Amino acid sequence: MKNITYSLQSLFWKPYSKLFIKGDRANWSLYWDAVELGALCGMLGIDVVSSCKRRLMKNQCFFNMSRYEILEHWQKPCCRIAFPYYHGNPEHDESSRKMLKTISQHHKEIDRIQVSCRFMEEVVLDTGIGRSKVFRIPIGINPGYFRKTTSELRTAARKELGIPEQAVVIGSFQKDGNGWKEGLEPKLVKGPDIFLKTVEILKASIPELFVLLTGPARGYVRKGLESMQLPYVHKFLDDYTAIGTYYNALDAYIITSRDEGGPKAVLESMASGIPLISTTVGQATDLIAHGRNGFLANIGDAEALAECTLGVMNDSRLRFSVIDNALATAAENEYASQLPLWKEFMSDFVLF
Repeated sequence: MKNITYSLQSLFWKPYSKLFIKGDRANWSLYWDAVELGALCGMLGIDVVSSCKRRLMKNQCFFNMSRYEILEHWQKPCCRIAFPYYHGNPEHDESSRKMLKTISQHHKEIDRIQVSCRFMEEVVLDTGIGRSKVFRIPIGINPGYFRKTTSELRTAARKELGIPEQAVVIGSFQKDGNGWKEGLEPKLVKGPDIFLKTVEILKASIPELFVLLTGPARGYVRKGLESMQLPYVHKFLDDYTAIGTYYNALDAYIITSRDEGGPKAVLESMASGIPLISTTVGQATDLIAHGRNGFLANIGDAEALAECTLGVMNDSRLRFSVIDNALATAAENEYASQLPLWKEFMSDFVLF
């Protein structure tokens, strides 16, 4: 019924006065990115249409959260188009090389690209697309989903998840297996092999070590943890908005990726008051000041990741300082704080 109503109304729409936003159907990352962008656009007074019917988009504006849909199946657009390009180092990513080639060939027909970090900004600009079309806006955070961890929150979260109270808990919450099934084949760009090496090093110094996993396709990591007899809990969340409780159960969060646009865990950890240790990827590189609000290690350096983790756990003054500074960084990157950046992005793209 709604699409029928839109079909009638669209006859009277002014050109480029409506914005269509498409996430995904997985109720996970891209779905919630679309929800948050829609809320920001509402604050800006942009008229967002809750439909993705192509025939309604003619002479309007379309933000597709999936660059793959746009760039792997290129069609001459009937509307203004925009999309995010968060990650994909062309030096070792064939899929990204192909998509960047599409941008190079069709950049005049692309109106806006959001990148989340400096590295990807330069990669996208190397395609020849105009600098005025590329906007660096970090993947933001909704503070309503996260609370600074307290001893009470930690105890409650561990009780709910079945984690021993005295455990030292490391978190890893991202999909890192190929496909959407068990995930026994590792998605190496996400660094699951590095994660296993890191926790194996930590296990030698922390007898109470425990790993908390969320996300789909974690079979490779689960199998690795079982082989080293390291206890863990794996929960698959149906609702991203509940993820804050999982952070509250942690002592530290470790990112071991080889390539990222975010990841979201950077700001999620910071907003939860959980010390963050990451490889030098994506917006982690832009947002983390090493030793001040988190820790950075070279890609593939499991020893350095483990050393940083042990360091922040064994030094209470350092830990409290890092947590306080990280909370400030998270506040600076809340979605609402990004409103001026999105206003600039949408200006001359959508009429509002």
